[in-house]
Amino acid sequence: MNKIMAYQIPFRSKELKQQVEEFLNYYGKEKVNEHSYQVADEARKLAEKFNLSAEKAYVAGLLHDISVVIPNEERIALQRSLNKEVLKEEEILPMILHQKQSVFVAEELFGIQDAEILSAIECHTTLRKNASDLDKVVFIADKVKWDRDDSAPYLEELNQALTQSLDEGCRVYIRWALLDIIVLHPWLKDAMDDLALS
Repeated sequence: MNKIMAYQIPFRSKELKQQVEEFLNYYGKEKVNEHSYQVADEARKLAEKFNLSAEKAYVAGLLHDISVVIPNEERIALQRSLNKEVLKEEEILPMILHQKQSVFVAEELFGIQDAEILSAIECHTTLRKNASDLDKVVFIADKVKWDRDDSAPYLEELNQALTQSLDEGCRVYIRWALLDIIVLHPWLKDAMDDLALS
């Protein structure tokens, strides 16, 4: 049996919004549930601002952290059991795998097949080479509505940058993140090259 399927729960609702809430609450992730709805709302607003699909942005935002139910200490073994590569940076910080594993959960448990939505989920933490505008929207929405109690210290600068472009918004956050980064994921390095940040 696919190990992702072990996390399946019987949904009461047929609506994705309610299913996400049921799923995260079932696993005791109420705070992540709140964050996910905030990111989804922010992603929808940004998509509208930049003339992208608001619906796809909302769904990607809603599901971006859905693999939070997988314990960090099980992430590497799970990734390998699915015959997926584990990068050395992910071995150092397995939590980074949650962006890739949220794709598996979105596909297997929530039936998401849209490639653009899955791509935005998959790189919402690190971004990636040749990131789409939808990828960037979900990446930024996650940073605007970060999952900590205080307000993001870069928020004012980020919002100002978004009056110029999505790329400028990405640059603002990445510059800030590099001040206190644990590992430099290769996908982030690729994104930095694309954004002329390296």
